Amino acid sequence: MSASTATGEFNYRAVFISDVHLGMRSSQTAALLDFLKDVECEVLYLVGDIVDFWKVRRGPHWPQSHNDVLQKLLRKARKGTRIIFIPGNHDDGLREYTGMHFGGVELHRDAIHESADGKKYLVLHGDEFDVVVRYARWLAFLGDRSYDAALALNVPLNFARRIFGLGHWSLSAFLKRKVKTAVSYIGEFEEALASEARRRGASGLICGHIHHANDRMIAGIHYLNCGDWVESCTAIAERFDGTFEIIDWKSVMQKRAQRGTRRGGLVEAA
Repeated sequence: MSASTATGEFNYRAVFISDVHLGMRSSQTAALLDFLKDVECEVLYLVGDIVDFWKVRRGPHWPQSHNDVLQKLLRKARKGTRIIFIPGNHDDGLREYTGMHFGGVELHRDAIHESADGKKYLVLHGDEFDVVVRYARWLAFLGDRSYDAALALNVPLNFARRIFGLGHWSLSAFLKRKVKTAVSYIGEFEEALASEARRRGASGLICGHIHHANDRMIAGIHYLNCGDWVESCTAIAERFDGTFEIIDWKSVMQKRAQRGTRRGGLVEAA
């Protein structure tokens, strides 16, 4: 897995983001707006759960920054970026409109992306291969609320850690890894998707859903997961030579902040 931590202009053939969860308090819209401002691409895939209608129905949290994300996406479409939106389980109501265009944004159930070197990648959100979402929707809603609670606990926990000079640590990410690893959830999910890509004659697949960025080979299938914009702030990008990378935007922002601090120190010393 490679992660882009370089600074400056980011220009790609295609970019894939998923699991923004607009309408959720923990959606990292400031980081995403920074990403959308600096990253340019010919095709932008929105790989599901961009708007979290589960949260909106329970009680909307919709600050201006969430509008700004949608407006930025529409502005990119007007300026010539092809935008393909593949709804996920949190915005599954939009699946009724697949095949239609809205404001220059194409809605598709899934897609085949052909890379610069001619390889075909199946692009889909991935919830179709999550047995909890498919067969126990009530359990998925329960898990969603538990995840919210763990995210909320991250705030006081990390406040206490800062007092003791400790770095950031995510309780929600820790629990998610431990629980899902215990039931081999992630591995089974990835293998099921790899099998689907193989069945459909693709060399690889690009998905989201489990909020776990990844870039690996599974039995000859190139598996790529976008991650999320609730905690990790990651995306998948295709370079112009057909190779792929994971963009870790939190790392990009941290490196910029460190350089700014160093420059500030030099100016003050002078």
